[in-house]
Amino acid sequence: MQTDAIILNAPRDLSLGRVALHDAGPQDLVIRITHSGISTGTERLFWSGEMPPFPGMGYPLVPGYEATGVVEQAGPDCGFHTGETVFVPGANCFSGPDDSAVFGLFGAAARHLVTDARRVTRIDPALGADGALLALAATARHAVAGPNARLPDLVVGHGVLGRLVARIVIALGGPAPQVWDVNTARHAGAQGYCVCHPDDDSRRDYTCILDASGAAGLLDQLIGRVAKGGEVVLAGFYTTPLQFTFVPAFMRELRLRVAAEWQPEDMIATCDLIHRGALSLRGLVTHHAKPADAPQAYEQAFSDADCLKMILDWEA
Repeated sequence: MQTDAIILNAPRDLSLGRVALHDAGPQDLVIRITHSGISTGTERLFWSGEMPPFPGMGYPLVPGYEATGVVEQAGPDCGFHTGETVFVPGANCFSGPDDSAVFGLFGAAARHLVTDARRVTRIDPALGADGALLALAATARHAVAGPNARLPDLVVGHGVLGRLVARIVIALGGPAPQVWDVNTARHAGAQGYCVCHPDDDSRRDYTCILDASGAAGLLDQLIGRVAKGGEVVLAGFYTTPLQFTFVPAFMRELRLRVAAEWQPEDMIATCDLIHRGALSLRGLVTHHAKPADAPQAYEQAFSDADCLKMILDWEA
């Protein structure tokens, strides 16, 4: 079986092409993708060529780790049924037309996917394109609710990840965090919390500051805003070495925590928050594009500050 897919042949060399799919096994699903998201974090780094060496990395690759779709074929041992709507965090199921390797390190940006049923999550069809945000929401939940974690009272960055972190803090019953963003155009859209420029905030006793911006040069500024015994959480992906001045961190007996990608328990907990109505994913998808327009869509997703989240509509 062959399918359309976004193929990143080399940095900034991206197009819609054809790939072959691996045969489905008894525990596999064949999924018709309806929507896939473009990540402005790790996916941008692959697109730009700035991604540090990463296990399983290589070109050509099918990008993406955020997709929703409908089960078209379910293996006899998988426990799913045709017609169910699912979230798919990508798949490694591709080869080129001549059996050449096509990497699926993430591998969600394709019209059809073959994947082990244990990797997917049933979702409400009513979520529509918002369902593609589940991986980012689960990552936000992981950053907030990790081992020995504190709920942040300051979130840095009002992109999609920062917004989801703030929403999840409130959904978990915590006080509404303060959010910073240096881009005043992104101050709109807050739901139950306040957003300001860092220069307009004089507070210096935050107990937990979570950086969702991925900016490498902020540590000293954030450490200067933490109370004694406080914590800074690095929830972005940083491509350059991080450094900070030791004495201010020493005086505060600072804790530094790194938050990685979501785990299965985070996805379960996030879906429960959505099902109970405590967490909404609405208002975060701002742009849509057809797969045939992928080169322009990726460029816009990574360069347009007004584009919070770009979604490829595979059935448009």
